[in-house]
Formats: sequence, C-alpha cells, structure tokens
Amino acid sequence: MTIWEYIVGAVIILFALIVIAVILLQEGRQANLGAIAGAAESFMDKGKARTLDAFLSRWTKIIAIIFFLLVLAGMLITEFLGAK
Repeated sequence: MTIWEYIVGAVIILFALIVIAVILLQEGRQANLGAIAGAAESFMDKGKARTLDAFLSRWTKIIAIIFFLLVLAGMLITEFLGAK
C-alpha cells in the first residue's frame, strides 16, 4: 500500500466518526411530541432547538458529501497509484 492510501484511509475513518457523532447529537423527530403530552417549553427553547437542529442537519449533509468524495478518491488512488 502507498502512503496516500494510508492517509486517505485514516481521513475516511475520521470523517466516519464525525458523521456518527453529528448524527447522534441531533434531536430525534419524535422529540417534539412533548407538547401533546403537556410538556411545557418556552418560546426561546423552541427556537434554540430548531437552530441547533438546523445547524447539525446542514453539517451532516456537508460531512456526508465530503465522506463520499473521500471514499471515491480512495478508490481512485488505489486503482491508479496502488501497488500492482
């Protein structure tokens, strides 16, 4: 294996862990059902949660695209620069 394969592989593992962490930080879709059961939330808490969820959702998409491109780059590096 070439040094580039090791570098891309390590970065792919790093981005995989980041994607997992960002997804786990997001609030579940059913978490907003607390209002049905009578849970009290202030107006500021709702806006803050939406903003954080929107931020995490946006970064999940960005990191997933970068992850996909890294996997594609790793495949191309292995195909064209790998030991034959």
